[in-house]
Amino acid sequence: MLEGFQLTEAQVAEFGMTWGVGGFIVFMLFIIASLAKESKAGKFGTFILFFVLAFGILGFVAKNVIQWVLKL
Repeated sequence: MLEGFQLTEAQVAEFGMTWGVGGFIVFMLFIIASLAKESKAGKFGTFILFFVLAFGILGFVAKNVIQWVLKL
């Protein structure tokens, strides 16, 4: 247990993985949108940027969904 927090290390890690990484993903989406705007990529270019650069996010979300479905 962490002193004064009454939370286990596993609970803190779960909170960080859920909200910390989730917040980081939202921040990355803002960065991709800013990159598309500054480069004047157009509609198709913006789609490609989001598709390619956000593809890793899909893997992270898919892993969590699979764990939830299989109850691991």
